Amino acid sequence: MAATVVASAPGKVLMTGGYLILERPNAGLVLSTSSRFYAIVKPIYDDAKPESWAWAWTDVKLTSPQLSRETSYKLSLKNSTIQCNPLHIPESANPFVEQAVQYAVAAAQAVLADKVDVLHKLLLQGKNQIEARGLPLIPESLASLPPFSSITFNAESSNEENCKPEVAKTGLGSSAAMTTAVVAALLHYLGVVTLPSIDGFRQQEKYAADLEMVHVVSQSAHCIAQGKVGSGFDVSAGVYGSQRYVRFSPVVLSSAQAAVNGPFLKEAIIDVLKEKWDHERAKFSLPPLMTLMLGEPGTGGSSTPSMVGAVKKWQVLEPQKSQETWRMLSDANSALESHLKVLSKFAEEQWETYKSVINSCSILTSEKWTAQATDPTREAVVKALLGARDSFLNIRYHMRLMGNAAGVPDRLLLPNIRGRSMKTMFLHPNAKTSEFLWSFLNIDFHTSCSGAAASSINANVNSCYVGIPNVHAISFSIEPESQSKLLDCTMNVEGVLLAGVPGAGGFDAVFSVTLGDSCSNVSKLWSSLGVLPMLVKEDPRGVTLESGDPRTNEITSGFSSINVV
Repeated sequence: MAATVVASAPGKVLMTGGYLILERPNAGLVLSTSSRFYAIVKPIYDDAKPESWAWAWTDVKLTSPQLSRETSYKLSLKNSTIQCNPLHIPESANPFVEQAVQYAVAAAQAVLADKVDVLHKLLLQGKNQIEARGLPLIPESLASLPPFSSITFNAESSNEENCKPEVAKTGLGSSAAMTTAVVAALLHYLGVVTLPSIDGFRQQEKYAADLEMVHVVSQSAHCIAQGKVGSGFDVSAGVYGSQRYVRFSPVVLSSAQAAVNGPFLKEAIIDVLKEKWDHERAKFSLPPLMTLMLGEPGTGGSSTPSMVGAVKKWQVLEPQKSQETWRMLSDANSALESHLKVLSKFAEEQWETYKSVINSCSILTSEKWTAQATDPTREAVVKALLGARDSFLNIRYHMRLMGNAAGVPDRLLLPNIRGRSMKTMFLHPNAKTSEFLWSFLNIDFHTSCSGAAASSINANVNSCYVGIPNVHAISFSIEPESQSKLLDCTMNVEGVLLAGVPGAGGFDAVFSVTLGDSCSNVSKLWSSLGVLPMLVKEDPRGVTLESGDPRTNEITSGFSSINVV
């Protein structure tokens, strides 16, 4: 009987490189986080049936207990495609898991072509079950929830005692982490790769070929699942952990895109594996004694594709202005990276002095840091700290300029509809017709509107959504005004080095980098402003082979889990 395989992959925070990372050779600094997605691959039954040797299909069952979902599929042993059981409703399907299964099995068939009989026997040996579980860490105020607790939604009639948190879009990259974890678990289960253990993740060179296999297959599956070729930084972070990342050329995935509607998946993955993957990756992490913090503002997530689309349109309409903005933004990104590297070097070579300066600055606001420069070495550390702050303020400034110039989408807010908390819809700017399908409301909405015409949007919305109260439209930018105020307040807290909106910006989340033990200061501020501090920290680990089912392992009482699929 094949053993159970458990793999996990981290979420991510794109600290610098938002939008620029979509184009080579621009780099982004991405931090992997302590929020991890677990995939468990195991046989469904104890024994394979005697007649299974002649079967052309095998059963695959995907379960997500936290979401109370279970979907059964038939997996073709010939072309690696899976078909959903018609008894299961489409809403229970997950394209990221489905593509991860198909591409992982196709890769196994391609790599183990001379062992296909053994591979098929393994696939048929008791069939296979895949469990997808998220383990993003949530705030201390919710620490009473047991690990891997089910996800529930606030009911309109709920009182405070029975009210449970709704999953919000935080921008931690759960789809990429899920895809990576499922691909990695399956490839390890099928004998294609050997994953590093928790203790072996620092020896990435030893597992270089195996991790590259996981990376390429995960990028392929994630690309097809989301219907486009993204920058891939989130998948790369899921595989390798924290890093400095430059994207691959999109052409390397052309074979996978061409095979979307065809039966030649194995041939496609062979071609993709043979491509020259030209992404660039270098080790990066925060300097010692610095802590990554994330906060959930509670205003709902933002539509990254809509925002990216607006920026791309602006690049076409104003090429000279956009290129100049991107150049200045790239320079600011590089400056921040340089200052952080200097600080890491000081920590390595002048540890006692570095530690003393960090601890002193952690209890002071930034304008008082210069007083700690009592000798040349301490002065150099303080200079690097202030340089990092100034560089990040410059990044925020140019990101705001870009958002304002691009005219990123308006959004519609519908509070408390049918017992759900606030939902968000986005309008592409200047689109003649915008169409929205809300599956949980079963409503088709068509209206003619302009991204700038908030009043006409309100009129159209109010006429279309008869009986739905409190519908209104607001505009926002890459760094919305409410986020700017929050970030400015955060930057003024003792011991705060940086505060910003990660990745593409918007309302997904906010992050901060603090010095020493000053994270409690930020938590107090955020809580007072209605922002939920998350128990998510930087964790440089990438994809990892776990020692067992995380549900049976002892988990710190402060760690609870939700699934952000």
